[in-house]
Amino acid sequence: MTTDKIYLVGFMAAGKTTVARVLSERLGWRAEDVDELIEARERMTVADIFTRHGEPYFRNAEREILKLLLPIRHTVVATGGGTFMDPETRHAINLDGLSVWLDVPLETVLGRLPADGRRPLAADRAQMERLYAIRQAAYAQAHVRIDAGTAPPEEIAEHVLEHLAIG
Repeated sequence: MTTDKIYLVGFMAAGKTTVARVLSERLGWRAEDVDELIEARERMTVADIFTRHGEPYFRNAEREILKLLLPIRHTVVATGGGTFMDPETRHAINLDGLSVWLDVPLETVLGRLPADGRRPLAADRAQMERLYAIRQAAYAQAHVRIDAGTAPPEEIAEHVLEHLAIG
């Protein structure tokens, strides 16, 4: 596939931001992180946005940021864990670039999550399991699935590059 934009999708703590930075460096492209852009725009953390304004407000901010990113080329975009759940957003991402699902087992995710409240949807184990199961079907609609459970970010980036033909 020839493309000039890559969107990394997957569950929270899948490594999307880290892999985006490695990929962008390898390609000489820019890296953008949707959650970081929202935090900069809102001048508060994702957790604070969820607490003060709720998830619908956050998802709207996410859609707005993605619309701003659409015209930008030669970019690797690290999406939020729930970004790909919205059918309209998923469709726009799949039309705009190569969507890559970084698939990580739930146990690995749980081991990576900090217990400091920065991940508002991670507070309850049963809720996490449900959320993880529900999101799998959406992530499966990405162009490419990469097993990102145990590989280092550099190896995951190599797997993404194997699916990419710059042209």
